[in-house]
Amino acid sequence: MTTNSRERSDVPPREVRIPAPDGGRLWVERNGTGSPVVLLHGAGMDSRLWNAIVPELARHHDVIRYDARGLGRSTRPDKPFSDVEDLRAVLNHFGLRRAALVGLSMGGETALDFALAHPERVTALALIGASVSGHVWPQSPELSAYATARRERATATLAELELAIWAAMGRTAPGGELIETMVASNAEQRVVSEEHCVLSMGRDAEPHLADIAAPTLVVHGEHDHPEIAVIAERLVADIPRACGETISDADHYLPLRTPERLTKLLLSHLP
Repeated sequence: MTTNSRERSDVPPREVRIPAPDGGRLWVERNGTGSPVVLLHGAGMDSRLWNAIVPELARHHDVIRYDARGLGRSTRPDKPFSDVEDLRAVLNHFGLRRAALVGLSMGGETALDFALAHPERVTALALIGASVSGHVWPQSPELSAYATARRERATATLAELELAIWAAMGRTAPGGELIETMVASNAEQRVVSEEHCVLSMGRDAEPHLADIAAPTLVVHGEHDHPEIAVIAERLVADIPRACGETISDADHYLPLRTPERLTKLLLSHLP
C-alpha cells in the first residue's frame, strides 16, 4: 500500500466504493498525480460540487473526492456515524499518512475537526464558505424555516430553501443547473444522513482555532449568507497561519460559480 502519491503513474480517474467505518460504502474518485488533496463537499450536495475544478487541480495533485455518508452515490447510514472517521477511512484506504484538505460548508467543518483531532495528518487546509462546530448562528426567519423543514422532513421545502438561502445568485448564474440538480437529488437523503451524523460529541472547534497548525486558506463568496463572512473573519483572526480571500460573483456554491478563480487560489496555496 503506497504512502507516497508521487510514486503513482499518470492514470485516468478511478472510481471505487470503500467500506465505511460503521457499515455501508463511500463512493470515492481518485484523479491525477502529485501531493494528495481531499475535497469535502457541503450538506445537501455531493462531490459533483467539484466538477469544474478537478480537471485542472488533478494536473498538479493527487485529487480525491468522495460523496459524504448518505449523499450522492454513498450508501445511507442506518446507525450513528462520524464524518471525521469517514475522512480518516478514506485516507487510510489509500495509504495516505498526510493530505491537504479542501472543504466547503459542512466539509470545511469536517476538515477543521479532523485537523484538530489528527494534526499530524494535515499538510494544509482550504476552508470555503466554511461552517465551524460550536458556532452559534443568529436567529432569523429564513434559518428557522430551514431548520423546521429539516426537522419535519419536508424535503421539497428544504430544497427550495437551500436554493433561496445558499444559491442566492440563482439558476442563470454559472453552475445553476447542476446546483439545482444536486439539491433536488439529495434533499431526502440529507435528512437521513444528518439524523445519523454524530456532531455533538467533542465537536467544538471554535474555541480551539488557535491550535490549528496547518497553513490555512479561508475563502468565501461576496453573495454568500452574511454569517459565513462573520465565520470567515473569525477563522482568519484566530488560526495562526491563515489568510483570507473574498470572491465577488459567488455565493455559497463557489466552486461552481467561479471555478477558475478558486482553482488559482488553491494551486497557490496547496503544497
